[in-house]
Amino acid sequence: ELEFKSLLDKFVKKPQQQQKTVNLQLDLFAENTTEDAVGSEFSSYEGSKTAPCEYQLVETEEDALKIYEKFSSSKILVLETKTTSTNAIDAKLVGLNFAIEEGKVVQVAIPNEREKAERIVNIFKPLYESSEILKVGQNIKYDMEVLMNYGVRLAAPMFDTMLAHYVLQPEQKHNTETIAETLHQYNVLKPRLKETGVEDLFYNIEMPLVPVLAEMEMTGVRLDTDALAETSKVLTERMHQIEQNIYGLAGHEFNIASPKQVGEVLFGEMKIVEKPKKTKTGQYVTSEEVLQQLRSKAPIVDHILEHRGLKKLLGTYVDALPKLINPRTGHIHTTFNQAVTATGRLSSSNPNLQNIPVRGEDGKEIRKCFIPEPGQLFFSADYSQIELRVMAHLSGDKNMIEAFREGYDIHAATAARIYKEDINSVSRDQRTKAKRANFGIIYGITVFGLAERLDISRDEAKQLIEGYFNTFPGVHAYMEKAKQLAREHGYAETFFHRRRYLPDITSGNATVRNFAERNAINAPIQGSAADIIKIAMVRIYERFQREGIRSKMILQVHDELNFSVLPEEKERVEKIVIEEMQNAYPLHVPLVADSGWGENWLEAH
Repeated sequence: ELEFKSLLDKFVKKPQQQQKTVNLQLDLFAENTTEDAVGSEFSSYEGSKTAPCEYQLVETEEDALKIYEKFSSSKILVLETKTTSTNAIDAKLVGLNFAIEEGKVVQVAIPNEREKAERIVNIFKPLYESSEILKVGQNIKYDMEVLMNYGVRLAAPMFDTMLAHYVLQPEQKHNTETIAETLHQYNVLKPRLKETGVEDLFYNIEMPLVPVLAEMEMTGVRLDTDALAETSKVLTERMHQIEQNIYGLAGHEFNIASPKQVGEVLFGEMKIVEKPKKTKTGQYVTSEEVLQQLRSKAPIVDHILEHRGLKKLLGTYVDALPKLINPRTGHIHTTFNQAVTATGRLSSSNPNLQNIPVRGEDGKEIRKCFIPEPGQLFFSADYSQIELRVMAHLSGDKNMIEAFREGYDIHAATAARIYKEDINSVSRDQRTKAKRANFGIIYGITVFGLAERLDISRDEAKQLIEGYFNTFPGVHAYMEKAKQLAREHGYAETFFHRRRYLPDITSGNATVRNFAERNAINAPIQGSAADIIKIAMVRIYERFQREGIRSKMILQVHDELNFSVLPEEKERVEKIVIEEMQNAYPLHVPLVADSGWGENWLEAH
């Protein structure tokens, strides 16, 4: 009650690992760093470990039928599946948990034998598939997928306490420990959704997205393992060649994977800078950030960065992906995490497809290995510069709105205005600088940061940023207003009232405060873009169902949706996807989705 959480942890919870240091770099997929099971306003010191709970074990079909009869007249049913695996694709049921009142849990044992197991599950199938009963669960997508394996389609209405807590407290963890606590949370969370103004976000965006993601995860995606093996061979050979180049420049062999040895070679032996950064223990700092800044100092730095990139690509994707293929389905089944990022964006894991490099030939080689179902086509559609379009909408800047409405190349249009050139006379270098400014401004880039990224002087970077704000005065006004609103309310929010709480916005520490201010500017932009693509996904899924489309949405990565499409449905799928993406939300500028077809992800994107 008094928020003595660390003291509470000593007596009630297991000792937690020390929290990760907060990274002050704005992160596209910023993950929660706190370990709270529930937020302070929902928590009680009489938690799941101490609250009294009555369990009833049901082991026969006869008793299961009695429980079904008892529950069938209930308007709210809390449910949980007990399984053999955290991986829903392969999980086998060992129990079904239910509750219709606090503190009383019914545990239905599921036998090992598949036929008997299905008989028990089928007793409760009408409850799961009823549109009259509200199903309450914690991470209900997992239960939905497990039940799909037993021929049950969990039907709306549903209430996921994890997602309710996520929209209320996006910065915190959303795990819980027992079914009894789920019903306690539902009773507390439901009224809070209304009080906080996030009912629309929860009921019309997050909850309808659950079955969409469940089907995508269960469908999975095919991989061309032969192409991956060839890619592995090519990249490994190239990595060995780079190793030899590095050894030649260093004058001897060393362990390139060792930061310590890399530091000794670059700074101890080659002395590429006079005063290299050191850690508290005296070791040279050779992080990605530091080496990027030193690329112009010596050719060996570029080679080391390229070697690291290839090693990561091979370890994370090229050599790892084939091992993730499910032997039963022949597909990889990534998990889409709906309650992980503080911004509202989806993330994915096992494998994390959000981090496949977009630029460069190597990332393309990996995309080439993602293929549609046999005899089908790969279709990809992605939003064109959605965050800049959201910025134009939020800022109301006339020049930016005009550029988008006229269908100009926004980066060329920006360069033309900054450099006072005709749009057709803009050089490639000018466009590149304007593009970096366009995206950098969204993430609160500083003069120093822009100078470093473009490899230009600070004076030129300062002039570029000043020129940008003179060109788009509405953007500057939006940024100042966003910071002011965050200071007044303690949070920033999206079109749909998704909040990003920013307690550090009034911090006396300038570094911490500036980071919060950058989030105040960026969270409404990035979060609104995330909400828009979620709306598009839900509408596409629902139209596919209504119109009997058998093609499947299989991947979501950033602002891009990917599909495996039956050739006879090609035109209908393209029409539905583009319509729903472009009409997901009315902005002051057009929402544009680009699309393509191919035999694999690379060809289509």
